[in-house]
Amino acid sequence: MARYTDESLRAVKDAVDMVDLVGTRTFLRRVNPDSYTGLCPFHDERTPSFSIKPSEKVYFCFGCQASGDAIHFAQETEGLDFIGAVEFLADRYGVTLEPAAEAPGDAERRRRRERLYALLDRTCAYFERVLWESSEGAAARKYLAGRGLEEAILREFRVGYAPSGWARVVDGSRRSGFTEDELLAADIVQRSAERPGSVYARFRRRIMFPLCDRRGRVLGFGGRAMAESQGAKYLNSRDGERYHKGRHLFGTHLARSHAARSGAVVLCEGYTDVIAAHQAGVRNCVGLMGTALTEEQVGELGRLAPTVVLALDADGAGFGAMLKAAERVAASRRIEVRVAALPPDSDPADALEQQGPEAVRSLLGESVPFVRFRVERILAAGDRESGEGRDRVLEQLREVFGALKLGPGAMREELEREIASSLSVSEKLVEQLLAGRDGVVASAPESAVRGGGTPALAVGERTERAFLELCIALPERGRELLAELDIDSVFGSPLARAAAAHLRTHLEAPAAEAGDGALAALLAELAVRAAALAPVPAELEVERRQLELARVERAIAGARGVDAARLSALVREREAVKRELATWLDRALEDTAAPRD
Repeated sequence: MARYTDESLRAVKDAVDMVDLVGTRTFLRRVNPDSYTGLCPFHDERTPSFSIKPSEKVYFCFGCQASGDAIHFAQETEGLDFIGAVEFLADRYGVTLEPAAEAPGDAERRRRRERLYALLDRTCAYFERVLWESSEGAAARKYLAGRGLEEAILREFRVGYAPSGWARVVDGSRRSGFTEDELLAADIVQRSAERPGSVYARFRRRIMFPLCDRRGRVLGFGGRAMAESQGAKYLNSRDGERYHKGRHLFGTHLARSHAARSGAVVLCEGYTDVIAAHQAGVRNCVGLMGTALTEEQVGELGRLAPTVVLALDADGAGFGAMLKAAERVAASRRIEVRVAALPPDSDPADALEQQGPEAVRSLLGESVPFVRFRVERILAAGDRESGEGRDRVLEQLREVFGALKLGPGAMREELEREIASSLSVSEKLVEQLLAGRDGVVASAPESAVRGGGTPALAVGERTERAFLELCIALPERGRELLAELDIDSVFGSPLARAAAAHLRTHLEAPAAEAGDGALAALLAELAVRAAALAPVPAELEVERRQLELARVERAIAGARGVDAARLSALVREREAVKRELATWLDRALEDTAAPRD
């Protein structure tokens, strides 16, 4: 992975206009000189709960707890990794990135990667020229047009054609300075069994679909045969230095921004299905690269959008395995899974060819929640005539409800009514069995927050965070208090403790140099919350005493039954802190009630 100097990263962060960047995703309203609010781009809401602090270039949503800095915002909304987000922002705001110094081994590996990327890109461009400019590509052009695929969308996906010649790719690459070792590493050629020591083109007489990473760099190819005599209908690049089967999804680089904006990503099986969907206007569509759905691809889907729509042939050979993988995803609560089950022997490319773009949009738009799809399939396939058959169906349904943790709600009630009607049993029986009241399966409540939710904070941690917010909002006194506090004893939460230590030296710019993790997210949240405050100094003193009271309570709990003398001293200390707290509370109430200038 490329690395850039710290100065380059700082230059990117300094150059970002946070209002401009976030304003591309949601309308922002100015609250005060350093606070803007709007509808959250990460979850559906009607009342704005999303805020940014332009001076700190951080954001926080009070609804779904999404938070971070400008780079993290670009990662989430554009579907990029850290380096990709840095490069995206550098391009947008005109910053030149300087590579960091590298160890000799790292530099050599980076040069190797760059050469392989260049070779794969050159080969892809060659296949494109053959498809669109040569007489040999005419049959492939005719086939693709017959599928209803237009030249513009095919060019966008860089679709090409590998000619029949055994050596044309090899000779051209060698003339461009690439070695045989590099050609083999990119899986563009393979060794000849008949002529030891020689190599020949691996892909011949095939329509070529470049397989790219999320930044659009070519990693390998999927080649569709033009004749039955060629053997396998599809031939994909083998696992190697750049391409790893099951790690990537087809079309991610073209779909990621659309998926981020819509909050959903559509998953199809075939390359032409994905291209057909994009041509029909379903631009948030990606595809499998000739594999069953893997855990790595599940993670990639989750990074693209919080909702995944499976648009797969319900009678296809791999659909059962796909359902199991999807069930694990749905059960994890990281992303919502929906299913657009296609009719037998139908796919988006067929629909585009036979009925046009509207048919594709209709096919992909008729999705249902994954749990409903599973229930309907089990009911349709089960024996509903005999008592034993209905019991077996109920057992299957109970497993589904338990695995997916479908908690109480309108969806569950509706499904329970449908199950009772379909099986001719009472709703009460269905409710009892699916709820696991016989001790077999117990349903867990559904998370209320997208992405698994954020657990409610304990009272002590809420107090610690409130104190830190006020330190940021009132930096002069906040700096004094942070300097005099014994952070290790006063803060019970390790994360709040780390934030307090960081703020001792970064109070004016809380999110600066915070890295990229839980600490950075908390500091972004604190900065945004503080920007929305208009506190009086007495409020900070109240929270300071609340912190002290929590510390003493923890000490009392530890001294009980162990050290009577210390316990007695701590109880007296607690009473003294409570008196101070009461005094500052009165002062805070008086100050907040008084008219402000």
